[in-house]
Amino acid sequence: MSLMNDGFADELAQQIQLIEEQTDAEIVTVLARQSDDYLYIPTLWAAFIAMLTPLMAYELGFWLEWQDIFIWQWGIWFVASVACRWMPLKMLLVPRHVRRHRASLMARQQFLAQGLHHTRERLGVLIFVSEAERYVEILVDQGIAARVDDSEWQQIINDFVQQLKSGQIDVGYRQCVAQVGARLITLFPASAPQQQLSNRLVRLN
Repeated sequence: MSLMNDGFADELAQQIQLIEEQTDAEIVTVLARQSDDYLYIPTLWAAFIAMLTPLMAYELGFWLEWQDIFIWQWGIWFVASVACRWMPLKMLLVPRHVRRHRASLMARQQFLAQGLHHTRERLGVLIFVSEAERYVEILVDQGIAARVDDSEWQQIINDFVQQLKSGQIDVGYRQCVAQVGARLITLFPASAPQQQLSNRLVRLN
């Protein structure tokens, strides 16, 4: 994972703390290496390639006995299944809608797992990133959703995704937290000192 150093986590936690001193909202950041292992994808692609073995043998002019074809199919399936587990290749083979669905599901699971639905006045905010899927989502609880339309977060998400694609996750996180924080401070200024949830970056996988 790109961001496993404690230095960045400390800086991000300090940034969130400064924001939360000025707002009643709670921000939690989660970074996942990937939202699913997608183990079935390499298996399916390897099986498909192996099934083409007889056709490839015929097109190349090889005449093989059925026993030989069977052995070749198993060999090709094994090599292809191992090759397709290489992360960059595997993510290319996973359909985009599947990647987005898995990442979106994990984001919602983390919203509950991190206790963001239990904050006072329902002012929890999750900034979720799944690195392999290049996926970013901002989830907010009812208290914030009642005053801020989801579309207002979209440009922040789009900017973060671009940083993610260029490998600058640290820059993306800092900018995202700053922009989200500025909006929260304006709409939900601090009414009393509070620290309901951890400010530390939650790192998964």
